[in-house]
Amino acid sequence: MYQPTKRISLFLFFSLLTSLFITSCSSSKNKFSKKDVKRSQKLIGLNFDKQYIDTLYPYLQRNKKGFDSLRKYTLDYDVVPAVRFDPLPMNFTPKPQNGFPEWEIPDNVALPSKKADLAFYSIPQLASLIKNKKISSIELTEFFIGRLKKYNPILECTITITEEMAIEQAKKMDTELAAGNYRGILHGIPYGVKDLMAVEGYKTTWGAEPYRNQQIEKTASVVQKLQDAGGVLVAKLVSGSLARGDVWFDGKTKNPWDTTQGASGSSAGSGSATSAGLVPYALGTETLGSILSPSTRNGITGLRPTYGRVSRHGVMSLSWSMDKVGPMARSAEDCAIVYSVITGKDPKDGMTTNYPDGFDPNKDYKSLRIGYLKKDIEKDSSDSKANLDKAIETFKEMGLTLNEVELPKDVPYNSFDVILRAEAGAFFDDMVRAEEVDKMVEQTQRSRANSLRQARFIPAVEYIQANRQRQVLIEKMQTIMKDYDVLISPSSGNRLSITTNLTGHPAISIPTGLDEKKHPTSITLVSNLYDEASILLLAKAFQDQTEFDEMHPEGYTD
Repeated sequence: MYQPTKRISLFLFFSLLTSLFITSCSSSKNKFSKKDVKRSQKLIGLNFDKQYIDTLYPYLQRNKKGFDSLRKYTLDYDVVPAVRFDPLPMNFTPKPQNGFPEWEIPDNVALPSKKADLAFYSIPQLASLIKNKKISSIELTEFFIGRLKKYNPILECTITITEEMAIEQAKKMDTELAAGNYRGILHGIPYGVKDLMAVEGYKTTWGAEPYRNQQIEKTASVVQKLQDAGGVLVAKLVSGSLARGDVWFDGKTKNPWDTTQGASGSSAGSGSATSAGLVPYALGTETLGSILSPSTRNGITGLRPTYGRVSRHGVMSLSWSMDKVGPMARSAEDCAIVYSVITGKDPKDGMTTNYPDGFDPNKDYKSLRIGYLKKDIEKDSSDSKANLDKAIETFKEMGLTLNEVELPKDVPYNSFDVILRAEAGAFFDDMVRAEEVDKMVEQTQRSRANSLRQARFIPAVEYIQANRQRQVLIEKMQTIMKDYDVLISPSSGNRLSITTNLTGHPAISIPTGLDEKKHPTSITLVSNLYDEASILLLAKAFQDQTEFDEMHPEGYTD
């Protein structure tokens, strides 16, 4: 994981009253008084007597010297905290998996009479055209680069078109294919990645003004895996500034279904570009909804894998204990194909796992044990309610029995926000202390800039207490998940998505149609840890019964 040089060590999280006075004494020259300490107590709900503050004061001065000393030591980008998150409940055993299939590539796919329709072909369809030499990789690559150049001024979804590298890679794929070397189903197919992922030779801006010209001379593991599989990277797509929202340093990424509306974030570019057919698929990242939300808004399918399934080496960190990388595509099948390539243990990311993995598209989906958040669905008051109800009926018509479940109770959900904020504050500490954060485009109360500043006021003790409560939540979720393979949830106001981002469970968002405003709607499926296979199976079965994954916005087939 990347982190700025001279980043403050996570030791800060375990130092007493770190945040009480840090903003008023940001350098070793600044002094703080006993009165400052007394006033600061109000932030954390304490009220020590004067005699204890007198005793405490010298200790805090020594702490301050320690903090100043830490900042003098340079850390490499890839150094991660020694404290690492483990999502496993007690006595939990991951479900056995049988690996991934030999992906079927149809032989009867023809070029469309209208070339623009290629933009909305599935991965197997594009693979068929390339493998059977009905179109070359260079032709397909130039086609998608042309679309990126044409529609990006409207959608503002792309930060960098990697044209030179893409053309070179596409020519290489054509040469290999001509020589009889076919790398697999992604051979010669273009794709995009969220611009949190480093690519050697190109800028990695993280969507934020302070990093507009940043160039990290290495390539993220997930990008390298796709390149090795024959993928052709054509674009680095918009991330909302430092992985928040759909606003970045040069604009606001648009929803192609309604360009008066943002694409949602923070994988805004991946959602918008995939929806509009500017790339066949893309990679996004999620910490607290950033794959599922833009997938819903833009009417595509987005898979958030289990925490630790996919390497984050070479990817900007927002929260070491919550970040995940996943595919965003037209369908569950396309997501499964991309996921099969990027998943797996990576020696460059110590938080990746080697638990059994796989997906069997031929398994009987009726064997799945299904739970659904009935009360959440009934209380849903969003514009997507009608489509949500229809989706539930579709699952029942497919022969599935849906059992009512509820999320864990007596859990301090409002307290967990400090985990993400504290970890983000540590990652971007240099930027905050150097006042580079002031250069970010958004400076509102809910902006990333403001969030990073307030992180300095999160006490170490509260961060640890929130993580202890997180462990309680993990165990409570397991009491529910042990009886089911998949949980079904609304996508709007998605409590299950927030909960499972904390517990590390995988999830997928699948389209369910359009609402009265002609905006896409979706439903969310969640499965057990390390069981992406179950949600992919049910999502594919649903999409085999419906046509919502084949929808695409009008105006992008010229």
